[in-house]
Amino acid sequence: MKFPLSWLREYVDLPAVTAQEVAERLTAAGLKLEAIESVGHDIKNVVVGEVLSIEELAGFKKPIRYCSLEVGEAAPRWVICGATNFAVGDRVPVALPGAVLPGGFEVGSRKTYGRVSDGMICSARELGVGEDHGGILILPPTTQLGADVVELLGLRDDVIELEITPDRGYALSIRGVAREVATAFGVPWRDPADIEPPVTDAESYPAAIADPTACDRFVLRTVSGFDPAAETPMWMQVRLSRAGMRPVSPAVDVTNYLMLELGQPLHAFDRARLTGPIVVRRAEPGETLETLDHVTRELHPEDILITDASGPISMAGTMGGLATEISGGSTELVIEAAHFSATGTARMSRRHNLVSEASRRFERGVDRELPLYASWRAVQLLVSIGGGTAEPGVTHAFADVEPPVIEIPADHPDRVAGVGYGRETVVRRLEQVGCTVVVPDAAGAGPSADLLDGPDPAGPLAVTPPSWRPDLTDPNDLAEEVIRLEGYHRIPSVLPAAPAGAGLTEVQRLRRRVGRALAAAGYVETLAYPFTGPRDLDGLQLDADDPRRRAVRLANPLSEDEPLMRTTLLPGLLKTLVRNVGRGFGDVALFESGLVYRPEPDAPATAPVLGVDRRPTEEELAGISAALPRQPLRVAVVLAGEHDRSGWWGQGRPAGWADAVEAGRLVAREAGVEVDVRADRHAPWHPGRCAALYAGGELIGHAGELHPRVVEAYGLPPRTCAMELELSRLEATLPGPAQARPVSAYPVAIQDVALVVPSEVPVAEVEAALRDGAGELLESARLFDVYTGEQVERGHKSLAYTLRFRAADRTLTAEETTAARDAAVALAGERTGARLRGA
Repeated sequence: MKFPLSWLREYVDLPAVTAQEVAERLTAAGLKLEAIESVGHDIKNVVVGEVLSIEELAGFKKPIRYCSLEVGEAAPRWVICGATNFAVGDRVPVALPGAVLPGGFEVGSRKTYGRVSDGMICSARELGVGEDHGGILILPPTTQLGADVVELLGLRDDVIELEITPDRGYALSIRGVAREVATAFGVPWRDPADIEPPVTDAESYPAAIADPTACDRFVLRTVSGFDPAAETPMWMQVRLSRAGMRPVSPAVDVTNYLMLELGQPLHAFDRARLTGPIVVRRAEPGETLETLDHVTRELHPEDILITDASGPISMAGTMGGLATEISGGSTELVIEAAHFSATGTARMSRRHNLVSEASRRFERGVDRELPLYASWRAVQLLVSIGGGTAEPGVTHAFADVEPPVIEIPADHPDRVAGVGYGRETVVRRLEQVGCTVVVPDAAGAGPSADLLDGPDPAGPLAVTPPSWRPDLTDPNDLAEEVIRLEGYHRIPSVLPAAPAGAGLTEVQRLRRRVGRALAAAGYVETLAYPFTGPRDLDGLQLDADDPRRRAVRLANPLSEDEPLMRTTLLPGLLKTLVRNVGRGFGDVALFESGLVYRPEPDAPATAPVLGVDRRPTEEELAGISAALPRQPLRVAVVLAGEHDRSGWWGQGRPAGWADAVEAGRLVAREAGVEVDVRADRHAPWHPGRCAALYAGGELIGHAGELHPRVVEAYGLPPRTCAMELELSRLEATLPGPAQARPVSAYPVAIQDVALVVPSEVPVAEVEAALRDGAGELLESARLFDVYTGEQVERGHKSLAYTLRFRAADRTLTAEETTAARDAAVALAGERTGARLRGA
């Protein structure tokens, strides 16, 4: 909603405040500021001149005129002009040498077309009051010569633009904004709808309402003898232009002007083109209407129409029909003002993809009481502009609508905001909004002002919202009005008290620990969109029957290339890695934790769409649940480049598959789980450098180096590594709050062993056997060397471990340590065929 500040001042007794101060008060009251534009302040030295003579210059491709102008000076000025819509005796705006027009355009004397042009005659667009550049702006013949055009036309102004939310349709008008501004500044205001139409029983033009659910009030007034050559006064054109509307003709401009001023959309019909009585009804099957935009529309049975004997003539509250539009020869006008269904208008507008200024207001709710007053105001303006006669009759068809009454405890706003406003403040603020407030059991006792000193300050109030506020439907709406008018700044910022014993759950703690641990290890967290596409899955080299290819398809994806919900975190991380490498960051380690979406094999293809008229049944809820995919939480990392940086201290170390495996171990350790690492073949990892991660015998993820074809498909650096595991499975193993292990004060006993095993035996199996064989005395087993040289037979490898033994209650003897070591070696031999090196 755009409006000039001068228009607002016409109805509000504002003090000497700036547009910025007005906007700040409106913002504090809940109306969002979009922009403030100062217009006309840069225009200077433009005066009113009279055309004394016109000399037509020949020999040019377009009409060129050399005009003599009287501008209130001793001698006339001569100006070159290419427009032809003015004649001798017309009064026009003249920019004298040294003048400045909008945009900083300076005007001077110059020689052109063989003559000296001493200034410039201006069009409306050149003065910044519209887009009409087809001709010169013609001023009324009584305009004073030499007068300042800026002051004369009111070009110097500040235009405020507000973003109006759907629940505040009343603010799409000067009337609504003026009420808010007057309340915000505590000053009087004048309602532009406060007029008294003449009372008459005569009808203007026959009309009826066939469907009260579509329209509950329909008003027609008639103007006869209107002068079709009349022009919209310049003050109205300027205001319309400032509000973002293009002046068209007096009939259209008057209806648009009153829509902006009062918030009531109006429509003008050419009476000569109407046939028979007007009826407001729903569309019938097969009906069509050619609207003012020259589009023939097929109408829907729920569309709200204005019809006559010929059929549809207008889409109610949205756009008029071409057959009955006002033309350049219309002299008999029928002005229509109505109150149409907000829901019906909104649905019709969206159904036909036809949004107009009228439909924007009707779908947000228009004052039901306005049609009588707005139509009379329109008739008065049309008669004053184009002459003619306002016929005394008025057609008023209506359906009775009982105004709603909302019962609210007087202290309800206090309890909602946590601020003690008091009964008097609540009543005063509700009355400022326009509500009528009484005590429920004393409805005939008069206005609420007489009932403020009731016995119960928290007692109930019966509130009737004003007709222009259809959004006020329950006590919370009324509480919001009190709170916003009193000021949101009055509501204290108080943190809620945390209940005793509450806090993060163990699952929440685990998720935070995992993130902190990965960040401490050098990984940077990223957040990717949870969308993917077939191309991403192809890049991962997944088989056609891979379960990860079964994905949930979105009905309205953001991108046609990514219509699926992700089944793995890797595509988003890999694309982020590529983007970073492309920006010159070659050493990258990234991680992400998030949900993946894995539909069940027997899940329905689409989720059922339920209505909103009732609560879903248990069967319907079960159908929705069955259609939802499983959504486990996963953690994934990718890394490329150097893991340990190079520098003056020497060569660095490139990231490898072992680092990806260690990232999986790191995540598992935060859950208190030891990971069993086994060789595996699983896309998108390299077959010989892929590890499966197990916890408690259950597969939780994979880690290793990516397959070269995956690296090529995504454009990744060579030998990029990745890890992905399912954190939800680790969460299920959490026993409860972590218990600290007691620290032994006794010394550690260290034993080193070197075991020779077949090359295909996984290291993890050897380590597990050592741990099980050594028993409780073993504190840790660390692999510190892997040897496959000449001193080990072909097809075998030597694994060297440091075994640390410690007891919690005593110092271990050499015999106990040796016995535990031998037991560990023996069990490793049984399980893996390991033998001591050199034995």
